[in-house]
Amino acid sequence: MLKEENEVAVLGAPQSQAPVATTVINIRSDTAVPDHIVWSLFNTIFMNWCCLGFVAFAYSVKSRDRKMVGDITGAQSYASTAKCLNIWALVLGVFLTIGSIVVLVFVCVAVYSMALEIMRNRGY
Repeated sequence: MLKEENEVAVLGAPQSQAPVATTVINIRSDTAVPDHIVWSLFNTIFMNWCCLGFVAFAYSVKSRDRKMVGDITGAQSYASTAKCLNIWALVLGVFLTIGSIVVLVFVCVAVYSMALEIMRNRGY
């Protein structure tokens, strides 16, 4: 048997009977807080009924600022408010846009039918 193999076989298990102490290190990972800033910017530019998109954008910027400072709770609170405002801005924007289109179509049809009626009465 080689000398190195003999030494390893003789060493075997640890000889100390002292308890083994372990250390646990908790590393806090960066919590991903969505600030919804892109969605807020979209609502500000395209769906800004009642200025809800602009207010949502302001809350998104506040959320991003709180996240940069390290205040995760404040960032989550502002992000939640921005998300709620974005949902309302989107829903109101879609409904009011569709409603405006429907009203515009009805007005155009009414004007066209009135023009036809006037033309018939005058003999054109």
